[in-house]
Parts: sequence; C-alpha cells; structure tokens
Amino acid sequence: MPTGMSYSVALDGVDGRVVVVEADVSDGVPGWSLSGLADLCVSEARDRCRAAVINSGQKWPDRKITVAMYPADVPKVGSHYDLAIALALLIAKGEVPQGPLASAVVFGELGLNGRLRPVPGVLPAALAAVRAGLSRAIVPIGNVAEAQLVPGLEVVGVSSLVECMAVLRGEEPPPDGPVLDDYGLTPGAAPAAAEETDLADVRGQARARWCVEVAAAGGHHLFLEGPPGAGKTMLAERLPRLLPDLDLVASIEVSKVHSVAGLLARDDPLVVRPPFLAPNHTDTVPSVVGGGSRVIRPGAISLAHLGVLFLDEAPEFRPSVHDALRQPLESGEISIRRADGAARFPARFQLILAANPCPCGRSHHRRGCECPPSLKRRYQAKISGPVRDRIDIVHTVLPVSRAEMRQPVGAEHCTAAVAARVRDARLRQQARLTGLAATVNARVPMPELRRRCPLGPEPSGLVEDAVAEGRLTQRGADRVVRLAWTVADLAGRRTPSVADMVEALRLRSDGLLGAGGASRWSA
Repeated sequence: MPTGMSYSVALDGVDGRVVVVEADVSDGVPGWSLSGLADLCVSEARDRCRAAVINSGQKWPDRKITVAMYPADVPKVGSHYDLAIALALLIAKGEVPQGPLASAVVFGELGLNGRLRPVPGVLPAALAAVRAGLSRAIVPIGNVAEAQLVPGLEVVGVSSLVECMAVLRGEEPPPDGPVLDDYGLTPGAAPAAAEETDLADVRGQARARWCVEVAAAGGHHLFLEGPPGAGKTMLAERLPRLLPDLDLVASIEVSKVHSVAGLLARDDPLVVRPPFLAPNHTDTVPSVVGGGSRVIRPGAISLAHLGVLFLDEAPEFRPSVHDALRQPLESGEISIRRADGAARFPARFQLILAANPCPCGRSHHRRGCECPPSLKRRYQAKISGPVRDRIDIVHTVLPVSRAEMRQPVGAEHCTAAVAARVRDARLRQQARLTGLAATVNARVPMPELRRRCPLGPEPSGLVEDAVAEGRLTQRGADRVVRLAWTVADLAGRRTPSVADMVEALRLRSDGLLGAGGASRWSA
C-alpha cells in the first residue's frame, strides 16, 4: 500500500517552517507509531483522528500505522496537525488522491465527530508556506479570512473531514453547517482598543499634553510621575488615538503576533490600528513578557508590537518585568527560552510608565506625605536606572489648580487637531528617513541619523555640555537628539534649532539644562 503525504507548518514564535507529514499502512501487528519530536498534543492526535475518520464514514485500518513528521529534529507542538495526519492516512488507504495535496498546506484541529475547529497561528503559518513554494491552503472555515491576508495563496475553507475529502476528490461537498455553530466558539478577544475619549477631556496639564503630543509624533517612550488623580492615566489612555493607522506591512506584522496568540477577529482579522496594551501590576510575568510551560505564547510586550504598552503603577510591577523590558526597548524583540525550546517575538513598542512619587501618593496633598526618605528612595528605585535611561520624556504631573479646572481646552488641543499635527510630523520623518526600516525618530539608528541629518554646532554644543558635565549618558544624549528632531518636525522646521534642543533637554528632564545652560540659551 502506498505512503500518504501532506504538508503542515511548525511555528517558532511568529516564524514558521514547513513540515512534511507521511503516513504508512502496512502488514504487521495492529498499532500506531508516531515519530518526529511531537509533543503530547500531537501524540494525542491518534485518538482524535481515529474517532474523526470513523465518524466520517471511513474505516480505520486494523493494521500497523506509521506516521512520521519531517524535519524530525524540529519540535511539533499544537493540534493544528490533526487534519494533515488524517489526510496522509486516508491517502495511504487510497481513499483520497495525493495529487491535490502536492502543493497544499493543511491546518485544522479535528473534533471526534469529524468537524474542524479553528486554530491559532494560521497567518504566520500561511506566510511560511508561500515562502516554501506552496500555493494552496486548506483551513477550517473560521480561519479563512485570516489565511486570505496572504497574497498568492489559494485558500480553501472546509468545515469537516467529510467536506475536505469531497473537495480533494473533486466531488460536491455535502451540506454541512460551519464548525462555529457546532462548538459555540467565538472569536478570541483582541486587546481592547482605546476608548472613544478625547485629549481635550484633560483639563489643565498643558505641559503634560504637549509631552504626550511629542511622544506620539516621534514614537518616544514617556514617563509620567505625579500624585494620584492628577491625570496620568487619562493622558496615557488618550495617546493611542493620536497615532496614525498602520500601513499594510506593519498590519501584517502585528497581525502575525495576534494570530499566534489566538486573538484575531474571525471576520476582520487584519489589525489596522496600533495596539494598546495595559497589563495590571498583578499580572503574572509570562502574561506580560511571554512564555508558557508547553507552548510559548507572546505576552503583552509582544502584543503591543508597533503600538503602545502602558504600565500604570509601574513600581508595583515585579522586578523581573522591569528587567525584561531592557532588551526589547533596545533591540525591538524578546527571546524566551525554555528547556523544551525557544521562541522569539517582535516587541518594538512605545512604552508609557505612570507612577506615584511615593507609596502613599500624598506628596502634593494638603495632608502631606508621611513616607520617610528611605522609603521614597526604595519605591522610586523599583524602576531601575537602566530602564529610566531608556525613557525619552520624563514629566511630573502636578495637581490641577482651580483656575485650570474652569478653563476650557481649546479646539487646537482636541484629539483630532493633535492627531493631524502628529500625522504631518510623521510624514516629514518618513520623507527624511526614506530607505530605512525605521519610520519615526525614536527608532532610527543614531549613526544613520548623524550621517543623514547632522546638527548645527550650537544645538550639538548643548548636548555635549550635558554629557561632559555628567547630566546625560551617551544613550540619553542620543535620545535628546531624536527628541529635538521631533520637536522640529512638529514645528515644521527642516532642522532642529537651538530652541528645539533646549526643549528636548527639558522634555528629557527639567533638571538637565542647569542654571548656566538655561540662561545661555533661553533667549
């Protein structure tokens, strides 16, 4: 009896590798043998496939069954191999022709009644299949819209093993309801989008709103510190609506991460808005960073890729969460290693931190703060120096005065007006950074920025003075230069002026200029 063969994909983070599934039915003691570094979920496919084949009107062979998955040294994890294993077995039995599967990749989890259930990770798996030269994908009905995002791929949606067999035989598929009706499945809940709120809702805080505008325009990290109720959370939650939509390449990149996490909407799977993630300080480390005991899944920092990650009450997060931020803030990706394997996820997010100045949070309250200085230092030290040095903009949000509460916010400070200025500033950055992977100032490599966009001697002198006096690290100096370019972009200037550099230093920290620098350049 011939050997049956089908194709599937093994996922490693958001990357995929085509897997060949072979099945052989031969004489010998009846039994089942599965090889190819399969995990427990794949090993259990035997029972699911057996029940699905029998309940689909086919006879399970009472012979020796051997299933091999190649490359044999690549770990196989997940239930999406069920359909590929079942079809390879049916081909070996002669029930299904091999030809239609010669250039097709197969995904799907089988129910005991032969129905197909949607699986996560179809988008990156389909992209890997196209790169490997496959031109067709057979997927569950619930994954059709996701697979159709991949250009150059013919997508065939099926709801059951019986329907899949009919399609491969060239027969009319039997009437069959969609799998979602059978199992009552609902699309995965994607990260909540920012509510329909307006930046004008924040009364007063003119300086803080300017910091948010600069952060949105240049993709800069932002740290808001101040007492409870001053408006830190309101400001952070309104930043995502200032950001422009993702382009097609970025949308696919973000959608891949959400696909692996099983969070894509079934009907409209393409993520077009920058994601906004706001994990709670009580969340586990794997939920924020990523991980898992068996299947390594992306965490909040990867789900916020090309979007915003907001850590409210930042000092209350576990130290391991803060330490894990160092690598992605520099490299834009996170590597997770376990005893059974490793995965790498993109994590190029815009970080917003919000924190109280002390545990009691009453530093500006009329009752006054009762925390001893040592407790304040320990509380603030929970956000380590290396993480703070990677933050571009630091601002202290003070309580709003009575006059500011009564003063309305002008139309030029509403979300629509600020978003338009942010869009114009980003278009200037894209034109200046043509040919680079980075499209915003915060992400452009400094050697490339210095080569393409040299500063004048006077703005450069301000930064050099701050470094020489120990008020800026070299990393901080690079971030100040990027900030100066963003301030110039918002003002419509071709190159940063001295005033733009002064403003960048103040955005970085109000204490950076010092008395001499302020008096020298403030005019």
